[in-house]
Amino acid sequence: MNPTPPLRDAIDVHAHYVTPRLRAAMVAAGHAEPDGMPAIPGWSPEAALADMDSIGVAAALLSVSSPGVHFGSDADARRLARDVNAEGAEIVAARPDRFGLLASLPLPDLPGALAEVEHAFDELGADGLTLHTHYAGVHLGHPDHEPLLSALDERGAVVLLHPTSPPCAAEISAGIPRPVLEFPFETTRAVASLVLSGALDRHPRIRFVVPHAGAALPVLADRIAMAPALTGGPQVDVLGALRGLHYDLAGFALPHQLPALLRLVGPDRLLYGSDLPFTPAWAARGLAEALAADQAHLDQHRMQRGAAEALFPRLATEPPTAPKGDQR
Repeated sequence: MNPTPPLRDAIDVHAHYVTPRLRAAMVAAGHAEPDGMPAIPGWSPEAALADMDSIGVAAALLSVSSPGVHFGSDADARRLARDVNAEGAEIVAARPDRFGLLASLPLPDLPGALAEVEHAFDELGADGLTLHTHYAGVHLGHPDHEPLLSALDERGAVVLLHPTSPPCAAEISAGIPRPVLEFPFETTRAVASLVLSGALDRHPRIRFVVPHAGAALPVLADRIAMAPALTGGPQVDVLGALRGLHYDLAGFALPHQLPALLRLVGPDRLLYGSDLPFTPAWAARGLAEALAADQAHLDQHRMQRGAAEALFPRLATEPPTAPKGDQR
């Protein structure tokens, strides 16, 4: 007998897919152990649906994780982004009730990225995009990314940020897989870059989702808020900007990180994320159980699906009525 899923009709905004074409390209580019992890995890739509059912996820927004689709050649990256996005759209078309697509861009190739934005939204019907925290060492608030942010602002796009290894990862990671330490700091650098550069103020219609319960931002927010006075840069309401972002709870949000995040933002800004399949299904279930049990900090319906419905209205179908006595 299968155990009762810990969540009920959740929308997972942080889930990944790995197609055979993407896997082959990663291996050929030397990323068979991406970001210092032991291996590229297996993935198929059927396995994903089984894992989703075991956790209680009604729909998952699929994205490509680190290291993305650009492995040195702009031309190859354009082809891979186009192919992988098309494969993702086919998966969504087969089960539009269970999957959504956050398309990938072939950055740092800006012309290719702008073309893929049009293709992903206008031809494939993507639900949003995923952007990595930096491309070739350039974080998202840099002027190089201004044309892209302008294009996304015009569309009011939803963008899931995703960390990737810093350029100096081999020198500083000490053999520890980069998702453990480097990913949280990369996320923090990228968001600080967007805030301190004024990019969030210039492009207020982009709905950014910050992964992993805000990474180090809840702890460092007050220090980041000092930066404009120290650097003479644009005068930015740093704490206000951080409160305007959305945050997924993929990873180890409890017991310490979530209370810190909630001192910075309200519970209406929190969304569920599993990080499947890079987080194994057994671990994702345990993390979901911990979130579902936290009645003190979380508005469960809002976290599990309500906040995501506001960002992805296509998936905002009325969930089934809970059986009598089921109060999840």
